[in-house]
Amino acid sequence: MSNDQYYGGQQYDPYANGTGNTNGNGQPNQGQQSPDVTQTWEGQTWDTTYQPAVSYEQVRADRAQAQQAAQQAQQGYQPQQPQQPYEPYASDQASYESYGTPAAYYAEPQQEQAHAHAQAHAQAAPAPAYAQAPAPVEREPVPAAAGEAGGPAWSSPTTSGNTRITDAQRARAEGRSPVIEPGMQPAALTAVLGLLIAAGAALGTYGLLLPLVLLQGLTAAGWFRLNGMWPARQGIALAFAGGLAADAVLLATGREHAAAAILGTLGVWVLLCLVLQLRSHADPDERVYGLMATIASAALTVVATGLLGAEPDAVVVGGIAVAAAVLARALPLPGPVSLLAALLASAGAGIAADGLTDLGTSGALLGLGAGACALIGLRVASYDYPSRFVHMTAGVALPLTAAAPAVYLLGRALV
Repeated sequence: MSNDQYYGGQQYDPYANGTGNTNGNGQPNQGQQSPDVTQTWEGQTWDTTYQPAVSYEQVRADRAQAQQAAQQAQQGYQPQQPQQPYEPYASDQASYESYGTPAAYYAEPQQEQAHAHAQAHAQAAPAPAYAQAPAPVEREPVPAAAGEAGGPAWSSPTTSGNTRITDAQRARAEGRSPVIEPGMQPAALTAVLGLLIAAGAALGTYGLLLPLVLLQGLTAAGWFRLNGMWPARQGIALAFAGGLAADAVLLATGREHAAAAILGTLGVWVLLCLVLQLRSHADPDERVYGLMATIASAALTVVATGLLGAEPDAVVVGGIAVAAAVLARALPLPGPVSLLAALLASAGAGIAADGLTDLGTSGALLGLGAGACALIGLRVASYDYPSRFVHMTAGVALPLTAAAPAVYLLGRALV
């Protein structure tokens, strides 16, 4: 303890008033100090009758909590400003009274520890990474306008943060029917391609070749996409090459040997698909699935060559009948009514084509057969929640490809 203590704001002098000793009341004695008496110090002490409200165990507990919080906030530690040196004791009475009571002695460290504990928790508490978004509000799907295309399109933009989904994905999620009709736009493209085939057949064999090759390419790509296999470039290229090979064989042998050229090419291509799939390193299940898709796609492209081997008049009637059937089917009519209207439209188109051909009333039967096969192909392209890409490929090509055998066989029988 330093000799420069302060009592009541005045410095204590042991030799004041000529004395060196004090009595029990802390007042200096009036007599001279005896030379045999040892000098003693007395002053104001703590009031021992006062018991503090804070115990030593609580102080230790607070210090342990503060130390633990400081260890947790060690990663987010920031250098603090250097602590200022202690100021010398003030000489006024207020300074003594602020430190002269036990309550102030215990209360002040407790406040400092609570303040340090709060700062440590503020540094250790991580900032919230994100604000919790409100629960999305379910909206009822808005029906498409009557003048728009009936095919699946993107849904309206949402503000709840969810990505937009197509009508096919929404139908699958809601458990609705897996059949989604292509709509008016693919039907219009099918009608245009059918009319191009009819016009090419009227011009001659080589006039029909260009739209036929386009039909075979759409068929090969659309069938793989319809089966969920994409991009499948090798399978599409193999199936398309089969169609081109059948066209080349038929042009080389002539229309008289069209059946042999088609079946022979189909057999060779099936064998080729088997050999290529056996060399694949994929899993057995995937290998079988790819083999079936490749054989089916190659078979459809090769069968489409039947349009090149059929009679030109039958191809003209068949192309017009398919165009009329798919357009009538795309109209917003009830299911049975739409089906009946499509069949009647195909038969009527066969009769209307009488001016371009010499079939007469047989054109109605040929048109009816071609229209029925076209509706089957359209139904296949509408199955299993097809996407927009499926509708624009398989939905365009399969009606004409499915009608090719009927055009070939009925043309041979009726013409």
